Amino acid sequence: MDKDLNLAVLIDGDNIPSKYVKEMLEEIAKYGNPTIKRIYGDWTKPSLVKWKDVLLKNAITPVQQYGYTTGKNATDSAMIIDAMDILYSGKVNGFSLVSSDSDFTRLAIRLREAGMTVFGIGEKKTPDPFIVSCDKFIYLEILQKNQVGKSSTPKKSDKGKVDTLTPKAIELILSTISDVEDEEGWAFLGEVGKLIQKKQPNFDPRNYGFRKLTPLVKSLDQMEIESRKNPKGSGNLIYVKTKSR
Repeated sequence: MDKDLNLAVLIDGDNIPSKYVKEMLEEIAKYGNPTIKRIYGDWTKPSLVKWKDVLLKNAITPVQQYGYTTGKNATDSAMIIDAMDILYSGKVNGFSLVSSDSDFTRLAIRLREAGMTVFGIGEKKTPDPFIVSCDKFIYLEILQKNQVGKSSTPKKSDKGKVDTLTPKAIELILSTISDVEDEEGWAFLGEVGKLIQKKQPNFDPRNYGFRKLTPLVKSLDQMEIESRKNPKGSGNLIYVKTKSR
């Protein structure tokens, strides 16, 4: 991802717990510069009191939206209208939509149609339509530092807090390697990671207790790993190959 992206961070305050704010903003900073940070909600509601404590500390602008009609989410409408205004202002080239609500699916699609890079952030309860409408989707649960430590593999204390690496996830990795491999069966892991993200926006090694894709792949018995010197710079490039070949 282009870390020079200017991002508009739009948060659905009615839908996202405030406890994630620090880790969430640190994660967003990995992908771009959050030049606009707004959170939407009815600030007269007691349920948003916890958010008020963290807004000033993190330079997030609150946007007041009253619920005009019972049963209707006015916050969603305000956030969508603001997103389109920001889009046409030309001040950003990417968005981070923070919500677990599928109502933002069409917005994400529309922003991508306009050439914007869209990062979705939400809880694991987020419906699939919103997830796949984003370029990348990140689960809030994996951002909590007490869930995944500095090691590259899950700790015993993390049991139950990370997902099991399912046969379906392994097949996604293997099939993607097959898609980009050379005539000898080797694939550059960087290309593999990019293509996996396009196929499945919510794929993240941290979901399975690994900080990066490399240690995840190394944990698979089906894989051969080869480290090659980078001809264009310092460091090494990681290549992978399935042992079945």
